[in-house]
Amino acid sequence: MTQVAAEVHGSVAIPEAEHRIEPTSKSRIDEALAILEDHKQDWVALDIEERIDLLDKLRNSMVEVAESWVAASVQGKRMAAGTAEEGEEWMTGPGAVLRNVTLLISSLEDIREYGVPQLPKPAYARPDGQVVAPVLPANGWDGLLFQGFTGEVWMDPEVKLDELGDQQASFYKRKSPKGKVALVLGAGNHSSIGPMDALYKLFVEGQVVVMKMNPVNENVGPFVDQAFAPLSERGFFKIVYGGVTEGDYLCKHSLVDEIHITGSDKTHDAIVYGVGEEGARRKATSDPLNDKRLTCELGNVSPVIVVPGPWSQKDLDFHGVNVASSVCNNSGYNCSATRVVVQHEQWDKRDAFVASMQKAFKNAGDRAPYYPGSEARHQTFLEHHPDADQFGTQGEGYVPWTLMHHLDPNDASEICFNMESWCGQTSEVALPAGSVAEYIDQAVAFCNERIWGTLNASIIVHPKSLKDPAIAEAVERAIANLRYGTVAVNHWAGLNFALVTTTWGAFPGHTIDDIRSGQGVVHNTYMFDRPQKTVLRGPFRVFPTPAWFVNNKNAAEIGRKMTYFNADPSLVRLPGLLWAGLRG
Repeated sequence: MTQVAAEVHGSVAIPEAEHRIEPTSKSRIDEALAILEDHKQDWVALDIEERIDLLDKLRNSMVEVAESWVAASVQGKRMAAGTAEEGEEWMTGPGAVLRNVTLLISSLEDIREYGVPQLPKPAYARPDGQVVAPVLPANGWDGLLFQGFTGEVWMDPEVKLDELGDQQASFYKRKSPKGKVALVLGAGNHSSIGPMDALYKLFVEGQVVVMKMNPVNENVGPFVDQAFAPLSERGFFKIVYGGVTEGDYLCKHSLVDEIHITGSDKTHDAIVYGVGEEGARRKATSDPLNDKRLTCELGNVSPVIVVPGPWSQKDLDFHGVNVASSVCNNSGYNCSATRVVVQHEQWDKRDAFVASMQKAFKNAGDRAPYYPGSEARHQTFLEHHPDADQFGTQGEGYVPWTLMHHLDPNDASEICFNMESWCGQTSEVALPAGSVAEYIDQAVAFCNERIWGTLNASIIVHPKSLKDPAIAEAVERAIANLRYGTVAVNHWAGLNFALVTTTWGAFPGHTIDDIRSGQGVVHNTYMFDRPQKTVLRGPFRVFPTPAWFVNNKNAAEIGRKMTYFNADPSLVRLPGLLWAGLRG
């Protein structure tokens, strides 16, 4: 990487949001941590039945606050009620948390009966010996709702097939585990992230949790607190509020044993090394200020590799919306949002696919740029690409959807390859190659070596293309070789976040002085100790309109019904959910 590229790589700095809830005082933080400290050994001593009972109570209290939770989230993000925006808040808010809770209950019941969570299908070894565990569909309900989709967790290459059970649920196999207090620094973009990270610390790693709400979405905090009351009343979970000052106090607190953050590499470095010149010096000399175990899910410049093939206009239109939806979701504030679309330079439909994305963005409608600093970040990218396509209202208070296309793949200083924009921006680039198979190999190398981050990537490939053995082999080779924590085929890799049976996190191997997309995983309800990546596969096209597509007209109803179905999967609830989906 050139010096210019090195200067702009990573995630952008984001200003602190204005507080809607008064920051928790140091004395109250001390009180919360003292309670957790007093009960951390009670938590690790709790038997499976008590844990299941607590999760069941949490599930019930989640249902009670779901409507209020979503309403607060919609209001805080200045979204329009009854639209696709509200649907997203259901699906990535209480809906995702309830799916997590229900699946954790199932896993704990398996641990009670068999010692480890039971896979829906037997694990197997790839020809190279790497162990693969099928995790989606997890049950019959998943099979009905996610028809054609499959999810697998690929293990660290050193894990052996006959040893996989030994590499699951390690906390529950310890004879005398030591209690620990974990700090979860919640993310501001999705209201489910902090609660789900807390559930992972509690029920997979066995730690009690203090969770600090992010100022961006702290107005949802009271409803999270109410939902988690069964745990907080027992001294196993506490919520606090505040910004950088309170976060710094918590990270350095003597009663905090471990830290988990969802944020940016800049936040990670500030925690580990400090800030300013002193922080830069410490990082340069590998001299951490904070040496507590820290797991993290950080930023990413997420790529999509488009495999050329016999695409019809309907195919182009479908995937134009597919890609645009991955950018528009949550107003563009997702670490999994598509930032680079990679195409084959010789494909005769390259420009047609760009046109399909342009059309989808044009039809997407405006969204409020609720995250602090959005206009400035958007302007930074425009300064590099003043000719970028912009769709929607422009001017003060707006951040239009922005597409920068026909980029130079050889420009090592290209900001679109090196910096996560954290707004409604994406880009397109094409690579020359003598054949489609050669292009796929080059696209993988480009993503691995030139695009910043390792969180998630996608590949879109027409089923007729896979009839060519060379292309089929190249696609499978790409899935194996892409160094990302999630690799999705035909769909947005960000879907993996809400599936929960899968893992969510960076590709393993980052060090604290080059953290990129982070260390460790969350979700992972089958409790694998040494996962490498998740592979999610779906149909080339889906009918009816997927719930996460920006043009789904019934997303709010789908999200609401999915949330309550996740809490209580049943034949009674299924018809209403399916009918809502058909009307999308």
